[in-house]
Amino acid sequence: MVRSVVAPAALVADQAETAIVEAPNPAGLCKVDEILPVEQIEAAARKYERAADQAHRTDRGERAAKKVLDRLPADTHGTWRVFRTPSSRQAPDRAEITRIFKAHGLGPVSMKACAPSLKVKLAEAAPVDVDTPVLVST
Repeated sequence: MVRSVVAPAALVADQAETAIVEAPNPAGLCKVDEILPVEQIEAAARKYERAADQAHRTDRGERAAKKVLDRLPADTHGTWRVFRTPSSRQAPDRAEITRIFKAHGLGPVSMKACAPSLKVKLAEAAPVDVDTPVLVST
């Protein structure tokens, strides 16, 4: 949980009011006759939720440790050697791209949305209405 020294109650209230926005389904999903039995889906959702929660906890721990280690110069500190290696990854220089677009009057830099994030949340069980007949299609 995030804590605020300035307005802690307001911060928690703001988080509680945030509604979940759902993205539309992507292409290539299972057809109705390809959907697995609900027991398999529930087991996969439980496994996914546990793994995602563990990954979040791991990320928080890694960030906390990195905050300490990032400030250290390359050297051997106790039994640990701290050093840096160049990255082989590259990313577009958005500031330079924006500068070039502005210099040539090309308008804003085109952006596209990222793929939606998969989330799972335990749904509340709907009450069973035993008085209404259920139609089963064959």
